[in-house]
Amino acid sequence: QVQLVESGGGLVQAGGSLRLSCAASGRPFSSYLMGWFRQAPGKEREFVGYIGWSGGSTYYADFVKGRFTISRDNAKNTVYLQMNSLKPEDTAVYYCAAAYHVTTAASLYDYWGQGTQVTVSS
Repeated sequence: QVQLVESGGGLVQAGGSLRLSCAASGRPFSSYLMGWFRQAPGKEREFVGYIGWSGGSTYYADFVKGRFTISRDNAKNTVYLQMNSLKPEDTAVYYCAAAYHVTTAASLYDYWGQGTQVTVSS
């Protein structure tokens, strides 16, 4: 098993930036594909992006391409979500998750963090 803890959320003005972190403990971090998801009030949880095991590959949802960047440091057991040019519609709880296989489906991620709130004011 792996335990995931997100941090770095907060309140930011539109156009601003935030960097979320997700620290992992337990099984070797490099065993997992790491994804980021978000869930706004009253909406389904949606895929934001993922990063491959070595960090060499990433994939993003269309609505964040060019604005968000995912990176990972396997030596620190941490994955990051750098969010730039934030918009009010990016307001949501952001979750990191771990999977054994390449997938964008939330149901196929095996482990989840507790989430961190990101609020973007207009």
